[in-house]
Amino acid sequence: LQLERQVARRPWVAAGVVLVGAAVGMEYLRAQQDLDILNEAVNNSQTVIGTQESNKSAYKAAEARLAKKLAEMKQVQSTIEVLLRKYDEQEDVKMRSLVKIYESMKPKDAAKIFEGLDMPILLDVIERMKEKKAADVLSNVTPQKAKEITFELSERRKLPKPNVQPGG
Repeated sequence: LQLERQVARRPWVAAGVVLVGAAVGMEYLRAQQDLDILNEAVNNSQTVIGTQESNKSAYKAAEARLAKKLAEMKQVQSTIEVLLRKYDEQEDVKMRSLVKIYESMKPKDAAKIFEGLDMPILLDVIERMKEKKAADVLSNVTPQKAKEITFELSERRKLPKPNVQPGG
């Protein structure tokens, strides 16, 4: 009421009140905008923190899954190694039996069979035979076959050459 009387008596006061009101209104809007920006920044920070916590949880969960998979793979590897040892043992038993059969044969008869055997099998048998028995059988194979067997045996018994780089 008092403000209205002063405005009525002095019109320039009305203009001042309007300007002051506009200035206050502008400051209020700026303050409101600043507050909105701060609220948004707080919300974003909370989102980032939440995302980081979520990422940590996801990382730990993935790490746990990987550890479980690794344990499973080690178990499978162990099982495979056991099975391979059993298989190798069974193959060794079979090969020893085969060697005994060839050693008990007449050298000429064994030599006839050796002529037709695949080289890897033939070499496995000869390597396990007693030297005297192997020599008797080899003396009855063709010279060409004896040459092939001798070469392959020597190749098998060679040590692998080291990979030495020049200058190093």
